[in-house]
Amino acid sequence: MEQVVLLAEDGSAIGVEDKAVVHHADTPLHLAFSSYVFDSAGNTVLTRRALHKKTFPGLWTNTCCGHPAPGEDMEQAVLRRLRDELGMTVSAAELILPAFRYRAVMDGVVENEMCPVFRVLTDDEPVPNPDEVDSTERVPWAEFAASALDGTREISPWSRLQIAELVELGPDPLAWPVADRAGLPEAVRLG
Repeated sequence: MEQVVLLAEDGSAIGVEDKAVVHHADTPLHLAFSSYVFDSAGNTVLTRRALHKKTFPGLWTNTCCGHPAPGEDMEQAVLRRLRDELGMTVSAAELILPAFRYRAVMDGVVENEMCPVFRVLTDDEPVPNPDEVDSTERVPWAEFAASALDGTREISPWSRLQIAELVELGPDPLAWPVADRAGLPEAVRLG
C-alpha cells in the first residue's frame, strides 16, 4: 500500500496516510514532487493523465508527479516515478523550485501539497504506463509555457502555477539555476 507523508504548515512531517484514501474533499497537506523532463534541444515531455485517475483525469500536465514514500530520498522518488510511469531510466534530477506549494480542487477532490519541482535531462523516449499516463507529447518549452499561461492549452492547475514561476528563471530551461536545498520543506529527505 503506497503511503504519503503528511505535513504541518511549517513543512515538518506529522504522520503518514495511505495514498488511496488521502485525496478527498478535505485532503490534508502532504508531500509531493513534480518533474519536467527536457531533451537536449530544450523540448519538454508533457503527459496526459490516465482517464481513470481519481484526481484530474485526462488533463495534460508536466512530465511526472508523485509522492515520496516515508523516508525515501526525494530525488530517488522522482527517478522511480519516471521509470514506473514512463519507462525512462535517468541518473539525476535537479531541484529547481524547492518551495512550490499549491491547493487545487476538481469535482470535489482536493490536491493540497508542498511540491518541490525538479528538472530532468534526457533524450530517452517515454513509454507510457497506461495505469498512469494516457499519452505523451514532446513540445518546445517556450511554446508550451506561452500556451499554458495564455490559456490556449488546458493543463493541470499545478502545472500552470509552476510554469508561472519557472518562466521567471529565464527562457532557456537548460540554463535555469539549480536551487538551494535550504528552501525545501523540512520533511524532504534529499541525498
